Amino acid sequence: MNKTIKSIALVSLSLSYGVFSCQNNGTDKVEQPELGSRSVNVIDIEGLQFKDLNRNGELDAYEDWRLTAEERSSDLTARLSTEQKAGLMLISTTQLENDAMFGRGQAGKPVTSNFNETDNLSKVNFFTRKPLPVPMMSSAGTTKDVTEFYKRSFILRANTAVDTLAKWANNLQALCEEDDFGIPATIASNPRNHISIDASIGLTMGRTAFTAFPGELGLAAMRDFDMVREFADISRQEWRAVGINKGYMYMADLATEPRWQRIEGTFGEDAELSAKVIREIVLGFQGVSLGSGSVALTTKHFPGGGSGEGGQDPHFDWGKREVYPGGMFDNNIIPFKAAIDAGTSAIMPYYSLPSGTEYEEVGFAYNKRILQEILRGQLGFKGIINSDTGPIEMMPWGVEDLSIIERYKKALEAGVNLFSGTADPTLLIETIHTYPELMPLIDESVQKILAEKFRLGLFEDPYVDEAEASKIVGNEVFQKAADEALRKSIVLLRNEKEALPIKARTKVYFETYMQSRDGSPSNVYQPENNSWDVDFVGTAEEADVVLLWLIPKAPSLFQSQGDPLHVNLSNNGVDMDYLKKLTEKPTVLVVNYTNPWAIDELYTGSEENIPAVLATFGNTPEAILDVATGKFTPGGKMPFSTPVNDEAAQNQKSDVPGYLEGAGYEFFKFDEGLTSF
Repeated sequence: MNKTIKSIALVSLSLSYGVFSCQNNGTDKVEQPELGSRSVNVIDIEGLQFKDLNRNGELDAYEDWRLTAEERSSDLTARLSTEQKAGLMLISTTQLENDAMFGRGQAGKPVTSNFNETDNLSKVNFFTRKPLPVPMMSSAGTTKDVTEFYKRSFILRANTAVDTLAKWANNLQALCEEDDFGIPATIASNPRNHISIDASIGLTMGRTAFTAFPGELGLAAMRDFDMVREFADISRQEWRAVGINKGYMYMADLATEPRWQRIEGTFGEDAELSAKVIREIVLGFQGVSLGSGSVALTTKHFPGGGSGEGGQDPHFDWGKREVYPGGMFDNNIIPFKAAIDAGTSAIMPYYSLPSGTEYEEVGFAYNKRILQEILRGQLGFKGIINSDTGPIEMMPWGVEDLSIIERYKKALEAGVNLFSGTADPTLLIETIHTYPELMPLIDESVQKILAEKFRLGLFEDPYVDEAEASKIVGNEVFQKAADEALRKSIVLLRNEKEALPIKARTKVYFETYMQSRDGSPSNVYQPENNSWDVDFVGTAEEADVVLLWLIPKAPSLFQSQGDPLHVNLSNNGVDMDYLKKLTEKPTVLVVNYTNPWAIDELYTGSEENIPAVLATFGNTPEAILDVATGKFTPGGKMPFSTPVNDEAAQNQKSDVPGYLEGAGYEFFKFDEGLTSF
């Protein structure tokens, strides 16, 4: 059992964060950490124990936990071959047995904790579904990945049972321990603790077994920064319980372009608010410094991806330009500075290229001035620069004419330490052999990657208690905190005629409306256990009040064909004729915002039949009912402004928050929200 995790699992909801590490890291105090091993022996020196990771019967510097992470990583780097170093500089998707990702079993077979041993050779870009000029190994069989490619960083995308994840993580760590030098695995994931709408590979996991908090916009809407840190601390404990030790998150990007399809993962349009939120998230996941209970974060997407031309995303050629018509490039840097000051372990540059600026028009992973002058120089970032998935092979914007070898060289010289996407290090190895002058950059990168592992305590004990994991993840104490956050994130925007709270014995028709691939978009809520003192009815005709939870749904990011993007309801999965008829009855309108929707087709503020409006950002029917019936007093504030109509959104400057667009732009204002009925 990992005692560090056990000691903090259910009792660390106080704000004493950062006390996760039992490593010395250069202090005078020597405290024996718990060691976890499956195959290597333990060396006893003067009553202290150390793992003999390279099996030579001696205590080598990198095995000595009394030394600093920098000393240990420097020693280990010097022992590695070029091929081993190259493997350590790649991170790619890994799969469980029968895993088709997101927990979907292959051909009806259940996902298990065993390894997937099949290579996935992609001939198409698995994000865009466009043909690749050269086939790419997007993932490799696990044993091959570890023992032949010498990989030690993996992206886990499976959404399956908690005990399965924990067993698999232990199996992977045992395999790594058996190999040369016993270097443990870094296991990364996208967010797992949110209710989200666009659950796509590379964005978020959607609903999981992990404790369900509101979406990222909802965390910002709470304006409760202690609770934001509590969210991060709870998530940290759950992740480490199953063996996940790195987060491919969170987005410090600003939601200044209302059409962008990744706004759901941001903290809104305001740089200062985003900075406050991401600071607490970094401290909650990592502590004041990385330790054996931390989850190392990768803050993304530097220097901000929220001002794409036309709202398009740089996963696609038609969205590769980041534009700054309002001259607010520097505004995008503010949340990243907060994350760096809080100690974020890694930074991920985006695919996009800066258009019309003083900087070279190449993707940010290739942009030396952006990464060296701004990120390293001005902001003082010393951690890992981790490319997004596939800028070398799939999204090489601005360097399309360079060979793969030349792309690696340019990205290394720009400052990238860890490359995401391909599983096969062959071409990176060829790059190093072709350009031996790159070796100091290679060694520096490997040292940073290894130092993170040392700080996380993985060399001492990478294993988890499989039985304990199911008790920690999603437990009642954690969910109670999440339930409060869900309610705090709801924003009361309008309440005319004292429509809210809904009075006792009112006949309520509660419909959730969301476009669905299969079946009707309408879902009627009629709980078996009614604790709200209202009468739920099955049709709008029977009701005194219609409670309509409207969840507009833009086409998924990875369904993009480059068509113009819109924020009005009828272009985002809403049948306006149906809703107009439904809302002929007195209606409490609840809108779920994944973008700053323009709702003027349904509501302009003058409708007699819609006296009350609420906003959600990934939530539950139960939380909405608690607010609507007065069991919970709302207090949330809007994390962005919404445009009066779609035309206003089309004309918004991509890098300018809506609240700075001037008179006539905003319908609901940034920071708006009533705090009493």
